[in-house]
Formats: sequence, structure tokens, C-alpha cells
Amino acid sequence: MTILQGATLGVVQGLTEFLPISSTAHLRIAPALLGWEDPGAAFTAVIQLGTLVAILLYFWKDIVKIVVSVVNGLMTGRPLGEFNARLGWMIALGTVPIVVLGILFKDMITTSLRSLYVISASMIVLALLLAAAELVMKFRVRRGQQLKKLEDLKWSDAIVVGLSQAVALIPGSSRSGTTITGGLFMGLDRATAARFSFLLSLPSVFAAGLFELIDEHEALLSMDIGLPSIIVATLVSGIVGYLSIAFLLEYLKKHSTSLFIIYRLVVGVVLLILLKNGLPAQ
Repeated sequence: MTILQGATLGVVQGLTEFLPISSTAHLRIAPALLGWEDPGAAFTAVIQLGTLVAILLYFWKDIVKIVVSVVNGLMTGRPLGEFNARLGWMIALGTVPIVVLGILFKDMITTSLRSLYVISASMIVLALLLAAAELVMKFRVRRGQQLKKLEDLKWSDAIVVGLSQAVALIPGSSRSGTTITGGLFMGLDRATAARFSFLLSLPSVFAAGLFELIDEHEALLSMDIGLPSIIVATLVSGIVGYLSIAFLLEYLKKHSTSLFIIYRLVVGVVLLILLKNGLPAQ
């Protein structure tokens, strides 16, 4: 892999990890369209460290508040006494589904489900679900219902959004896409759904990255991609990832998710056409 290829894949990872358009899909699609080899799960595990650092840096104040509040709650015997403590436990509860299902279906996720047919179907189906969630949200607004902010979160919201996050185990679904969709269905406003999506992703992204690095350590040691390319890809993914978080949170304060819905539909349909015309599915 050349440094230019590494930088390109770093941009792809950074852009698509946090926008609701699926990083897994684009890291499979981009090399296939450019005639490059699939960089594989080991390479993906490494450059995900860049986006993990990006989300930690962006939300470090929130993370500190949540951790301090959880610890204080445990020490004072009032684990749910403060909002940030409750938010911390909601994040923990919402993380359980993706951890359990990720372990149970790991082999399938990393093999057969990486087919471009599965990815194209996921791109289209999630777009339709996100469109339905937008319609439900707009219906609530027309009826005069108040959309939820972060401080209005309930345990049921955490469970539903957590289950939605588990759907992102299917390549092409998008972690932020599924969780934002779940949040909209539960009555959160768009910006709140995105913010909770990012906070909820912290434990699972960290755990998945660590697990993937351990699981793929032999492949990492034998990779002939080249250290400079890996370093460039990781750095670029982190920088672009940080900017993507900032962009999405600001964008959703004033706009709907229509742009991402249309993009997903176009990519899904074009990918199916390319597959029908000879693009390798694996």
C-alpha cells in the first residue's frame, strides 16, 4: 500500500465512521472501485484507533463529567442521583446488546456478511428506516409534541437505541445511522440523537478496537502494507473523524438527515448495478 492509498483510506474511514453512511461499507467499496485489494480487518482495526482518539478528544469533557458522577454516585450510595450518573449507566445498558451479539456472531460478521451484496442491501434498508424515522419525528412535531433533549432521556430510550446500535454489526448499516434512527423513533431531536449516538458508541468502539487488535495481532505482524502507510492512514482518519463529528452535530441542528438518506440509496443502488455487471462481491 502506498502512502497515498493509506491517506485515501484514512479519509474514507474518518468521514464515514461518524456520518450515517457506514465506514465498513466504504472501506470495502472504495478499494473495490479503485482496483485495490481489500485492506482487511487487521488494517481497519488499526486505523479505527484514529477515529477512537477523535471521539475521545471531542467528548472528553462529557466523559469526565460522566465518570466523576458515576464514581460519586457509587461512593455516596446514590448511583442514580445525578443526571450524568444516570447517563453513564444508560450508556452501559445500551452497550450490552452490541457486545453480546458481536461475540455470538463474530465469525459471520467478519466473513459472509462482508459481501458487497449484503452491504448494498444494508445501505438501502437503513436509508428507508431512517426516512421512516424522519416521518415519525415530523408527525410528532405537527402534533405539537416536544422532542427530547439529552436530559430527557429515559431508560427505554437507552434500550431501544442500544438495540439499534447492535444492528450496525451488519456491514453497511452504520453505527451512527442505526442509533440516530432509533433515537428519532423514540422522540429525540436530531442533534440529541446524534450526540447520544456518539456517547453510546464510546465503550463499544473502544472494546471492538481492542478486541480486533488482539484477535488480528498475527495478521498485523504479517501485514506487508508498510508502517508509513498505516501511520498516515491512522492520523488522517483521526483528523477527518474529529471534523466529521463537529460537522454532523452542527448540521443536524438545522437540517434533516435527507442528504444521507439520498446518498445511501444512490450508493446502494449503484453498487447493486455494478455487482450485476461483474464487480466481485467478495
